[in-house]
Amino acid sequence: MKGVVKIYKEIQRRKLNVSVTGIPKTVDNDIGIIDKSFGFQTAVEIAQQAISAAHVEAESAVNGIGLVKLMGRSTGHIAVHATLSSRDVDCCLIPENDFFLEGKGGLFEFLDQRLKQNGHAVVVIAEGAGQGLMPRTDAEEEKDESGNPVFLDVGTWLKSELNKWWEVEHAGQVFTVKYIDPMYMIRAVPANATDNLYCTILAHSAIHGVMAGYTGFVAGPINGNYGYIPAEEAAVARNVVDTRDHKWAWVRTVTNQPDFVKS
Repeated sequence: MKGVVKIYKEIQRRKLNVSVTGIPKTVDNDIGIIDKSFGFQTAVEIAQQAISAAHVEAESAVNGIGLVKLMGRSTGHIAVHATLSSRDVDCCLIPENDFFLEGKGGLFEFLDQRLKQNGHAVVVIAEGAGQGLMPRTDAEEEKDESGNPVFLDVGTWLKSELNKWWEVEHAGQVFTVKYIDPMYMIRAVPANATDNLYCTILAHSAIHGVMAGYTGFVAGPINGNYGYIPAEEAAVARNVVDTRDHKWAWVRTVTNQPDFVKS
């Protein structure tokens, strides 16, 4: 979207008769104002399959934990919707909700209780969650070509921390972490029927806007009604998971996970 804005401004500066329009494409679903971006529904569908596989692996092992890392740099929409869709998840960790590992109300205490109750557990974590918990070197404080901070691999880090915790607290007892990272599989699969239809509608909406003489806009649904949003607004508006609304409350209800508020 930022690229759309730059192209639009340059065309305006050159006074060219060229229309510029953007399509909301990001599986993370983090573009603000619009209801959703295309690719999101497909991502949730494939993520749910990964969670199902992690559940089978965890359930088949003694004190087994299935750990699934999903896409979501700054928002946890995929993790949230996949958790609600699968109902096999015991804990969902997202960038919008800080968590901690040790101590009362921490992740380790919660998982210890779940393993005692059920013999297995499934944890879903978005790639942007827990970044502040991992130690970084000066070399790792770098940014990518888009200016975004380079994230450390929270999935492999959490797997390592889980193994360390178990070795200290339950030395000699059987424990297994089955780690699944389906991120590139999610990106590479064909769009499902819902996203295919949505993409067609977005394309038609964009072309109708161009033919009507508009430029510098993004086509998308707002509260179910398709409209044209100024690209400059769409480029900066963010769609984050509101941890105070009903959807996050549903996650807490489905998983019974702690709120990770230190007493």
